Amino acid sequence: MKKFFSSLFLLPLALFAQEAAPSPQNSMIQTLIMIGLALVFFYFILWRPEQKRRKAAEAMRGAMKKGDRVTAMGIVGTIDQIKEHTVVLKMVEGAKIEMLKAAITEVQVSTEIA
Repeated sequence: MKKFFSSLFLLPLALFAQEAAPSPQNSMIQTLIMIGLALVFFYFILWRPEQKRRKAAEAMRGAMKKGDRVTAMGIVGTIDQIKEHTVVLKMVEGAKIEMLKAAITEVQVSTEIA
């Protein structure tokens, strides 16, 4: 009886041991294909949409001009002066604040003729 149970537990091991092991060449090709598919997935799902969003935001910030209303981190103001990396915003009651251009999230083009 003891022999029966020991052979019962060893039978699956013997069956798996008899299966042919995959050749190293096939294993390497499958690994490379999976890595390639993962890279294609990341490109189309993550990198490409982010690049489009970033280019649109840079174009929006590049088209800013004096008098436009902008939103930056919840702060709303009118552009008073544009510098190389910053923008001076005119706030309520004449207060002014200097912000980085990269912090601006929305630009509303002014319709006033200067």
